[in-house]
Amino acid sequence: MDDEHLLETLREAQRFGFFGPGPIDSAAAHSRRFVEALGQPGPAARVVDLGSGGGLPGLVMAAAWRQTEILLIDRRQKRTDFLTRAVTRLGYGHVTVRCADVADLVAEVASAAAAPFDIVTARGFGPPEDTLRTAVKLLSATGQVAISEPPDGRDWRPDLLAELGLHSVRYPAVRVFRR
Repeated sequence: MDDEHLLETLREAQRFGFFGPGPIDSAAAHSRRFVEALGQPGPAARVVDLGSGGGLPGLVMAAAWRQTEILLIDRRQKRTDFLTRAVTRLGYGHVTVRCADVADLVAEVASAAAAPFDIVTARGFGPPEDTLRTAVKLLSATGQVAISEPPDGRDWRPDLLAELGLHSVRYPAVRVFRR
């Protein structure tokens, strides 16, 4: 699938109200910042996108990382039904869609019923601090978390990063956290 099919899929998600108004090209460009900031994952990497909604940044990452196992998770059935159809239509066989609360996935990783993830991403999942705390619970020992920078321009608290054992690197519109 080419970029135009992906953009049309994102436009459809927008028509369904899965994310706000504004040019889809700009929203996709923002999602490509995740790809640029994180680099190319290793061949066995596992990625999870929290609160995938209409597919930003998850579908954009899937287009860029075709050899990487990616999980798109959202608790809203309507959104995951859409994502399941989109993944099939776009030919993203390396992507799994799951309708569940992220807390269920956290419990599975904590109990070792599921492996931790090498990359955890979030765009608009929830309050930034809560998002980071949740993401760290899903992260492998050498993994990375990428979160859209808070829209209010507020910086991440140094004491929070110390508490979670993380350091961060700021990229345009995205912050990457590493252990």
